[in-house]
Amino acid sequence: MEIPYTDKARPDTGLYNAKVGIWLFLASEIMLFGALFSSYILLRVQAPLGDWPAMRLGWPHGLLNIPIGTFNTAVLITSSVTVVMAWASLKMGKLAAFRRYMVVTLVCAFGFLGVKSYEYNEKFTHYELRLKSGEVYTGHLAVNGKHPGFWSLSDIWNLDRLNKEKVATVEFVADPKKESHGAKHAEASHEHVTLKPKVADIAHLDAFIPRNHPFFAIYFTITALHGLHVLGGALVMGYFAFPGSRMWKTKPEQFTNRIEVVGLFWHFVDLVWIFLFPVVYLL
Repeated sequence: MEIPYTDKARPDTGLYNAKVGIWLFLASEIMLFGALFSSYILLRVQAPLGDWPAMRLGWPHGLLNIPIGTFNTAVLITSSVTVVMAWASLKMGKLAAFRRYMVVTLVCAFGFLGVKSYEYNEKFTHYELRLKSGEVYTGHLAVNGKHPGFWSLSDIWNLDRLNKEKVATVEFVADPKKESHGAKHAEASHEHVTLKPKVADIAHLDAFIPRNHPFFAIYFTITALHGLHVLGGALVMGYFAFPGSRMWKTKPEQFTNRIEVVGLFWHFVDLVWIFLFPVVYLL
């Protein structure tokens, strides 16, 4: 049985079936990400003054790496251009050019995910240390000479675990001091300082992970979900660029329509990041 309207527009909608389907799917995606963005904004505006991590730690420009986020934004915008060029190449009957543009799009997609992995590693290995004396530090932790890492989540420590395993002291390489918003900080410094506080003197210790603060919980939720969309889109585009391109020989118009649908999904993924970057990184 031949499925109708795979390469021709339906008379009732003026669109072929796959395009109707992708717009319905994207409508549901807008509701999903809209709920997450709304949750983040409500948490942000209702947070007690000085309790938001950036203010509490004295980081006036936030806890995220803005240059890296800016670079990733440029990468995704570039991929949006190349996926359009891939579709346009098919419209002109140029399969080889289509593949070249698709390869560039895939490089951008996996490059974006690689950069996000680097960012995640920064968060899982970076710690907040608050002493009972009121001093606040950020930096890297070593317990019994061992440094926790992103790929070994069992190595991530907090105060409860230190007490449970009866650790007496820890080694903490503190970042250079920044201006504080309430907590006690030493004078501004441009050098890292190694501290060896007693666990009994620590009021709070944890990595920049979801359990530390709602900010990190919503950050990892939104960015990880977005990353899964990037990965899913990249896998589909990789399939169409190579084994799936066999359809070009038998049904070129339907194959071109499929690339257009994938491109619409990819534009949505890019648009989510364009909203995510300023809302989460810059505010």
